[in-house]
Amino acid sequence: MALHRTSVLNQMDYGREAKEGKPAPSTEERLDSGLDSLKEEEYQAVAAEIRQLQLEPEPPQRRPAAPGELQEWKTQTTEDGDTLLHLAIIHEAKDYIRTMIDLSKNTDFLNTQNDQRQTPLHLAVITNQADVCERLLVAHCDPTLVDDSGDTALHIACRHGNLLCFSVLTQNCLPEHLHTVMAACNFQGQNCLHLASVQGFLSLVENMVDLGADINAKEQRNGRSALHLAVDQQNFSLVKLLLKKGADPNLLTSGGHTPFHLTYGRNDDDIRKELYSLTNPDLRELPDSESDDSEEEEEEDDESDEEVGYDDIQWNGH
Repeated sequence: MALHRTSVLNQMDYGREAKEGKPAPSTEERLDSGLDSLKEEEYQAVAAEIRQLQLEPEPPQRRPAAPGELQEWKTQTTEDGDTLLHLAIIHEAKDYIRTMIDLSKNTDFLNTQNDQRQTPLHLAVITNQADVCERLLVAHCDPTLVDDSGDTALHIACRHGNLLCFSVLTQNCLPEHLHTVMAACNFQGQNCLHLASVQGFLSLVENMVDLGADINAKEQRNGRSALHLAVDQQNFSLVKLLLKKGADPNLLTSGGHTPFHLTYGRNDDDIRKELYSLTNPDLRELPDSESDDSEEEEEEDDESDEEVGYDDIQWNGH
């Protein structure tokens, strides 16, 4: 149906809240996003461009639009690299979101990344708009794209425990895309299962494992698995869930530590007892950080350095 001018102006008057002293929508990931960072004349230009979108359906007798005829609005971006679709999602302008996505199905416009490399799908998750996530995925956006932190939209949903967006993303992704995003590590070396484990979101962890996520996948920085992270967080419920789902209690980190090793010096005896019987007896003792031999070698090296004398060094001719 046609977008009525009155409702459009009410919905897209981004500057109104700021002028009345109301805080503009913001998120942890977007502290300076959208039109809040525009100069007044730039804002007016973008607002005018949006108002000019007369996106009514074609009458049956009318000729189809020629390629590129309705494409000019797709090229408009702010100084932050946001397209009109980015802005519409940030400000939750549902009518414009729906219309722009419908006109952009199966096109790269849906995957446009702003200066923070966020796609419209990233922003839909950040602003907790599960319906927009679904519409973008149905229109065949790419859920595997990452932002400037290496996060996919699914990473963001898992970090914040957004179960609704998580469900929409996992249910509407192509199988190959879902496998890719669940296995992908961000620039901190963590995949979606690691992020959900750190935050203690049991439902997300269980759902991902059921969907095929590798329960024993290791962080890239230090080789910790989800079970190691659960022990780190002293989350007994998560420890039990991961063990029930098949997590390996004998998996070693890059430093050679099992999850049981991480119970040393911790207060939760329940976790320690749970892991003790499941851990290989040969792996229960903490590994030595340095051997006696290595210490002796270092002492010998120090002594040898002291004994070395140099008689051929010249300084200022002496």
